[in-house]
Amino acid sequence: MPIERISFPGHNGDMLSARLDLPEGPHLATALFAHCFTCSKDIPAARRIAGRLAAMGIAVLRFDFTGLGHSEGEFANTHFSSNVADLEAAAAYLQSRNMPARLLIGHSLGGAAVIKAATKIDSAKAVVTLGAPYEPHHVSHQFGDAVAEIDAAGQAEVSLAGRPFTITRDFLTDISGQNLQPCIASMKKALLVLHAPRDTTVSIDNAARIFEAAKHPKSFVTLDDADHLISNAKDAEYAAGVIASWAGRYLDLAPPAPPPGAPEGIVRVSEADPEGFLQDVNAGPLHHMLADEPLAYGGSNRGMTPYGFLAAGLGACTSMTIRMYARRKSWPLTHVWVDVSHDKVHARDAEAPAGQKVDAFTRTIHLEGDLTEEQRQRLLEIADRCPVHRTLERASEVRTKLA
Repeated sequence: MPIERISFPGHNGDMLSARLDLPEGPHLATALFAHCFTCSKDIPAARRIAGRLAAMGIAVLRFDFTGLGHSEGEFANTHFSSNVADLEAAAAYLQSRNMPARLLIGHSLGGAAVIKAATKIDSAKAVVTLGAPYEPHHVSHQFGDAVAEIDAAGQAEVSLAGRPFTITRDFLTDISGQNLQPCIASMKKALLVLHAPRDTTVSIDNAARIFEAAKHPKSFVTLDDADHLISNAKDAEYAAGVIASWAGRYLDLAPPAPPPGAPEGIVRVSEADPEGFLQDVNAGPLHHMLADEPLAYGGSNRGMTPYGFLAAGLGACTSMTIRMYARRKSWPLTHVWVDVSHDKVHARDAEAPAGQKVDAFTRTIHLEGDLTEEQRQRLLEIADRCPVHRTLERASEVRTKLA
């Protein structure tokens, strides 16, 4: 996906370093991502989630808060309120580019920050939290015995994830004075809470309290065995898929205009893993799937194979065609399913020129209901009228051009 490297002024004028992950195809909406405490915009979870959302048509702005990553400023002079102000500045920057932030996503303390900022970002229609604390002062548990020293001396150096950070008394005072409950209850935006039951940094009871405080529409999805940083690629991909599917219900995602002769729109297939074969498959703005190859062929087996998609298209079209006919005839067909297999067969088995192999799709059609034998045979004949069946049986033309 194309990534634009940008900077914009933060809450106090310091320039904040940012990345704008852009869709390769139509831009359907824009999201704003807030990273976890003392992390950066480049943390793997942020990169993976932003990349996957961009593949689904949602641009994502992720930036370093003041004093972190590549942003200007001193971390020691920041606190939770300044993070919220940075989020407002990021939203204003997107608005200035006519890319209003419709979706706010926050990870850990960044999740608490987007809840706080949501009431001030009018363009936002939906909010997502990942492993977020219900009370911002929860982060002080990471400071251990240094809290007493901070109170006494005004500041202290604390080691977080192996790196030193200066934490001030102002920081502790600021997070202690935060109360998210009124913000959650009054933000009037759709809320999705994502949290891992085994999160040892921010326990899942925080997610329960956020969810209980929110008004509908709201959703709660667990991240199973994910760790707090969502460091596993599969967990990040799952979270991104859930976010994109959920957000589609609340964002105004205008579908891309189809080209002439393609009334059902465009199917875009975009490489998701250059080291393997994983592909993002998007049919318009609302339908997303994964294509892959089995492990034995160098893939990661996270999606159907290309031939699996062909077989699925044939099976789906067959089932729909049978149902349409039975419905029109008012026949007692209660259920239909189609098993499809694909193989390469020798030409002599398919009456094709000698020495060649051809593709063979085998359909086994299951019909349930109080049907006569004559009706069953008629439905079997109707299966051959399936448009995809006809397309596969006749010669097709594939036109290819460079973009």
